[in-house]
Amino acid sequence: MANRPRILAIVLAGGEGKRLAPLTRERSKPAVPFGGRYRIVDFVLSNLVNSGIHAIYLLVQYKSQSLIQHIQRAWVLAPIFPEQFVTVVPPQMQHGQEWFQGTANAVFQNLNLIEHHRPDIVAVFGADHVYRMDVRQMADFHLEHDADVTVAALPIPRAAARAFGVIDAAPDGRIRSFLEKPENPAAMPHDPRRSYASMGNYLFRARTLIEELKRASVSDRREKDFGRDVLPRLVNAHRMYAYDFAQNRVPGVRPSEEQAYWRDVGTLDAYFAAHQDTLGAEPRFNLFSPQWRIASRNYQGPASRLVHAEIDNCIIGAGGLIKSAKLRNSIVRQDVRIEEDVEIEDCIVMDYCAIGRGARLKRVIIDRYNTISSGERVGFDLDADRRVYHVTDSGIVVIAKGEHTLSAEHGYADRYL
Repeated sequence: MANRPRILAIVLAGGEGKRLAPLTRERSKPAVPFGGRYRIVDFVLSNLVNSGIHAIYLLVQYKSQSLIQHIQRAWVLAPIFPEQFVTVVPPQMQHGQEWFQGTANAVFQNLNLIEHHRPDIVAVFGADHVYRMDVRQMADFHLEHDADVTVAALPIPRAAARAFGVIDAAPDGRIRSFLEKPENPAAMPHDPRRSYASMGNYLFRARTLIEELKRASVSDRREKDFGRDVLPRLVNAHRMYAYDFAQNRVPGVRPSEEQAYWRDVGTLDAYFAAHQDTLGAEPRFNLFSPQWRIASRNYQGPASRLVHAEIDNCIIGAGGLIKSAKLRNSIVRQDVRIEEDVEIEDCIVMDYCAIGRGARLKRVIIDRYNTISSGERVGFDLDADRRVYHVTDSGIVVIAKGEHTLSAEHGYADRYL
């Protein structure tokens, strides 16, 4: 253990998440709720902490209050050890009066934090994805190859790779080129049907990262993004490798699961589909793994009460009351009240919502603090729904965060965004 490298993590959590609107109307993308009790940001933080990486800076920017609240309540590491922390860092404007201009610019504006900690490796990870990953396995690969930069690479079908940054790698993993959203994606070394897509997760030799970002800052180009600007330039100048995420093995993943599960939940349809992947007796992505726990806020309310309810293939959060209702293939988060004769199918119901007697909901995402009136039908007449709500191309109805709260009625004072 004495020879293990010192790793400092920089988590890029400033994503605006325009394609997730209206869920991002009042919060950033990493703060969007996921599953029965999590936020999207919990996945990257859990991966880092489970991997033994406890020095973490979280860079925030857009609509960050909800995210800051969540980190304060859910991610306080042992304060008696100064080397263990999850610290939120808004734009400090150390190099001028400007916000973060991109991923590389965000790290450049915080080089003082890296220089202060003097790590061997800097992990620059995104906060927008749902997955499990043992980052130490990637770090071992990085060290074995004496790499200056290692990019986490996801094997995907070549036809789908046009939407990603694509890595052209040699059989030993050495990166030959890095192209952002190419028309003709390069094939993987041993599989012509698939390409390596960048996951937006990078390991840098600390010295290399500092030198290259300082060099870019004084150049005429003012490079802003790792994927678009910095990485393509570093290919020929440094030892740069692709780490095959499909080889990553996390303890506790069951044989029935997708072994290298990773989803960019950047659209409403992708967000909805990822939730469906968590359902079932043998889900594609099982959120409940004691060997690789996804941590989040510790809820202090009561357990849910189910009275004469019919529940089929659902995840039910704590603190709710479900009375004589039928629920199927749905996720219901905490403190949700569902009245008699309600039928809910293929839905995501977020915290502090009330569903009135006799309501019918199908393929609906309901954000927090909403009341669905008695007898209301949502998801059955999409033309009518479009006049009131946001409806995706695939027909998922999205109800934005409402103003009504159950906190006063139930004795909770939690106006948690």
